[in-house]
Amino acid sequence: MNQSAIPAARTALLLCDLQNDFLHPDGAYGRAGQGAPEIAAVPGRVRPLADLVRARGGTIASTHFTLVPGKGGEPLIAPHLRELRPFLGRGDFLPGAWGHALVDALQPADLAVEKVAYSAFYMTRLEWVLRRCGIERLLVAGIVTNGGVASTVREAHVRDFAVTVVADACAAFSPAVHATAIEALRPVCRVADVAELLGELGA
Repeated sequence: MNQSAIPAARTALLLCDLQNDFLHPDGAYGRAGQGAPEIAAVPGRVRPLADLVRARGGTIASTHFTLVPGKGGEPLIAPHLRELRPFLGRGDFLPGAWGHALVDALQPADLAVEKVAYSAFYMTRLEWVLRRCGIERLLVAGIVTNGGVASTVREAHVRDFAVTVVADACAAFSPAVHATAIEALRPVCRVADVAELLGELGA
């Protein structure tokens, strides 16, 4: 069965890490001056697709990068992340907090999964939830293309999901990095844009 023939009811739009702490000016990255116009534009680009997936009976699933609080509430931050993002601290990406949540423009999600690494499948319940919900096809959007998106797409591929990366609904900290990451994903998934998928789902 080709991907376009998979019913919407067995399709999930997987929103990777479109959280307030990444995207909102008052979030962890915004307060630190870390962002890019392309990243800020992602929720608006993907929203028409999310609306149509909902209308056609599909599933909206969101992944949530998480800094698990340890002793005394200090977040458990991997050494490489601490070096890359020294501004991260207590309360950032905290489970249940505002910063951890999906941005308002894309609420609500049907399924939400916490993650602690780039891939949304690593040490999470994502695959179990998708299988229980009868999901066969994933439309993947979010940030960043070369990190969480690429890692999640590759793991979905080896788990035999039919995967489409929504190229113009993903972004990285530079257009060049985004473009390179999309090209590197072509051997393991379909690459499409929002308009193309709107046409297929609306047919």
